[in-house]
Amino acid sequence: MWTQEEILVLLEKVKDPEIPVLSLLDLGVITQVQVTPENKVVVNMTPTFSGCPAMDYMRKSVEETLAAAGVQEFKVQMSFDKPWNTNKITPNGRKVLQAFGLAPPPVYQVIPDLDILEHTTCPYCHSTNTTLRTPFGPTLCRAMHYCNNCRQMFEQFKPL
Repeated sequence: MWTQEEILVLLEKVKDPEIPVLSLLDLGVITQVQVTPENKVVVNMTPTFSGCPAMDYMRKSVEETLAAAGVQEFKVQMSFDKPWNTNKITPNGRKVLQAFGLAPPPVYQVIPDLDILEHTTCPYCHSTNTTLRTPFGPTLCRAMHYCNNCRQMFEQFKPL
């Protein structure tokens, strides 16, 4: 019989394909894990955005991880019922992003606009003396910044 805690430990190993140091749990796309009385595991996921090309890969990685661990019955469901936003990234996920060289998105209380991109802390030297170079990064969820103190270009995970 599997427990929810055991499944969560397994899923901590499933990483985001674009940020391979960040687990899907820390990213906040795995929104619920249930183990039924019949020992069936149900994992609910929500895409970061509707056009995210990595979602099929993420689902497959979750399925492969569960199967490799010997979970006999499982279902991985995608849902847009509760939209994902960057506030769902865990505190540990924010630390991992920064250590990877990506400025984590700020936690916000209202719907963000482009102004929230302007004020970003450098993940290398922690300076706030940074400049947004372009809101368009290598993927749809990243923006490019320049640190005027340490003179490093860096990416920010955009707040959504």
